[in-house]
This record gives sequence, C-alpha cells and structure tokens, in this order.
Amino acid sequence: MTTTGAERDADRVGNWWWWGRRRGAVLDGGLALVSAVECALEGVGSAEQASLPVPLGVLFGLAVGSVLLVRRRWPIVVVLVSIAVTPAEMGFLMGIVGLYSLAASEVPRRITALLAGMSTLAVFVVTVVRMRQDIAHADVGEPDIDPSGWYVPVVAVFMTLGLNAPPLLFGLYIGARRRLMESLRERADSLEQELSLLADRAEQRAQWARQEERTRIAREMHDVVAHRVSLMVVHAAALQAVALKDPQKAVKNAALVGDMGRQALTELREMLGVLREDAVPAAPAPVPLAAVGRAAAAAAEAAADDGPCLDALEDLCEQSRLAGAVVELVVLGDARAHPPEVERTAYRVVQEALTNVHKHAAGAEVVVRLAHRDGEVAMQVENGPCPSDAGAADVRLPSGGNGLVGMRERVLRLGGVFVAGATDAGGFRVSAVLPTVTPLSGGVAALR
Repeated sequence: MTTTGAERDADRVGNWWWWGRRRGAVLDGGLALVSAVECALEGVGSAEQASLPVPLGVLFGLAVGSVLLVRRRWPIVVVLVSIAVTPAEMGFLMGIVGLYSLAASEVPRRITALLAGMSTLAVFVVTVVRMRQDIAHADVGEPDIDPSGWYVPVVAVFMTLGLNAPPLLFGLYIGARRRLMESLRERADSLEQELSLLADRAEQRAQWARQEERTRIAREMHDVVAHRVSLMVVHAAALQAVALKDPQKAVKNAALVGDMGRQALTELREMLGVLREDAVPAAPAPVPLAAVGRAAAAAAEAAADDGPCLDALEDLCEQSRLAGAVVELVVLGDARAHPPEVERTAYRVVQEALTNVHKHAAGAEVVVRLAHRDGEVAMQVENGPCPSDAGAADVRLPSGGNGLVGMRERVLRLGGVFVAGATDAGGFRVSAVLPTVTPLSGGVAALR
C-alpha cells in the first residue's frame, strides 16, 4: 500500500527543526563548518589589511561562515551576509551556496532577481578593484595588454558570471523540479484518494444491488408460492369437508390441488433455473462484487421477461372460483398492450389481493376491476365482509405480513399510487394506479 504525502511528511518531521530529515541537517552542518573555516582563514588577511587583531578577524570569519547553517530556513539572510562581506574578500562558498538555496527556495522571483543582481554587482565591483590593485602593485615592465582599457572589465565579467550564474541556474532548475515533483506527488495522492472513494462507492453500489435483487427475488418467490399454496390449502380444506359426502367432488378437488402444486413447482423451477444459469460461475480468483450484482440483476430481468401479464387475469380469477370464492372480473376501457413491467406488477397486485381474501375473508364476494386509461392502468380488488368466521378458521392460512408491503413497493417503484384499507361495509379494498410510461425505467436501466 502506498503512503500519501501527508504520511510522508509526518514520517520526515522529527526533532530536526526546519530540516525535516537528518541528512539535510548533516549536509548543512558540514557546509557551514567548511564555510566557517574558509571565512576564518580569509579573516586573517582581512584583519591584517585593516590593522585589526587577528583573533578578531578569525572570530568574525567563523561567525560569518556559520550563517550558512540557516540557508534552508532563511536563504535571503545568507545572500545578504555574503553580499555584505564581499568587500572583505571572504565567503565565496557561502555566496555560491546562498545563491543556489535562494533560487531553489519558494522566495518570490522578483526578490531572487534583485538579490542575484546585487550579488553579481558586488562581486563585479570587488573583482575590478582587486584586479586594478594587483596590476598597480605588480612589476609588469612593458605589458602587451593595456590593463586600464577593456581587459579588466571583461575579465571581471567572466569571473562574476562564472561564480554566480551556475549556482543560480542550477538552483532554479532544482526548484522547478522540486515543485514539479511535489505537484505530481499531490496529484498522485489525490488520484489515490479518488480511487479509494470510487472503490468504496462501488462496494456500496454492489451491496445495494445485491440487497435490491435479493428483495426482488424474495418478492417474486412470495408471489409465486403464496398464491398457489393458499389455493392448495383452500382446496385441501374443501377436500377434507366433502371427502365422505361427495367422493366425485373430492376427486375433482384433489386433481385441482395436484395441478396447482405442479404449477407452483414449475414456476419455482423456472425461476431458480434462471438464477442458476445466470449466476457467476465459481473460480479460483475472487469475483468482483459488481459482477455479482450485475448477474443478479440479469437473472431477475430474465425471470421478469417470462412473468405473467394482464391477459392471465381471467385464469387467475377462475382459480379462485374453483376454490369456492365468488370472484367477478370487470374490465373497463379498451384492452391494450402495456410495458411488461407494468402488466406484471398489475397482475401481482391482483394475485396478492386475492390471496389475502383467501387468508382473511374466505367465502367473501370479490370484485376485481381493471381500467385501461390514457397513460395509465388502474386495478382494484374489493371484497365484502366475511360471511362466516368459522370458514376462515378452518383454513388456518398463516400470514407473514409482507403482502401489502410488497405490493406497495412494486407500485411505488414504477411511480404509481397504491392505497389499501377497510371499507365501510366491513370488507377490504386494494387499489393501485400504474403509469404505462414509467419515469423510472430509464434510471433503472442505467443502474443495471
């Protein structure tokens, strides 16, 4: 795992004041020691020329050379001190290192240019004066070159540029390279953080997709099993009641129970088969979570394509009639084809409502209304009061309490309206309105 810039800075910073690294402190300490020795030796000659005590010149040189120790923290101070001691002909190493440190630092470029110009001018003037003094005190006889003309300035310019230009240019290069590396490091850290966030979001989306598909599959399983099994239980209760009185009707009810059981098993086998076919195959390498979510979504979509439609409502009502319920189907408007998701949801709402009637109001009269409108389809399942509490008690169908919740989720997912509640006559009504052009279909497709 890579470390970020903040972690690297935290690792570097210790008890080394402004250096941050031990090798930086050692390097600056060594340069300051060499510069102090150089300035101390040069201070001897400067003290003799100024008729000052030699120890005073040595102490002054040591103090001046030691300024190089703060070149990283205060490079301007180092350059100013080197300019100040240029007339004393000392601190050449300090001047070179100071210019490099100034150019490589974060000091504004206008200040760097000003100090570099001052240092260059100081070195040029001192060099010209020193060369003229040496020529004046030397016994040159009859020289071939007139030292009072262009020779001294030209040589002084070359010497000045040779001393100041290399450290200044090298410092500018190092500073630009350092800033570039820092920018690249910050960009890499930013990209690493973004990748980490993207990975977390992908993990969350995969988890959400798994949960969503798990809920959807559970809803489909509930719709398939609850209705078929509820009818089977109702028919089994009727079979038990008429087994001795009417053997022919008992045989007919037994055949119905068998047919419904086979239908339930067929639907379950088809759904589980689709999931098994579209599941991600096992492999030695770990499977990405997003692939699992996509596989689950594909499985649910494939299972949904083979789902029921509104044309099967008459058969659905007929199954309830065979179970002894009085069910009336009323279709309003011109029948037309709707999107598969809409028809499947409408079918499931009616199916779950009829299942609830068998569970909680056995024997009650039921009216199923289906209305085809412009841009929407509406359905309503209303049952009257239960004629006999004993009839409902004999069936003893368990209730998980998820039927109405599942219907509401299905309808709201398509942008529809769902209402369920007791009627004034003592019955129960389930109503739903679904738009035939679902606004969420594009978003759902995009998520998949």
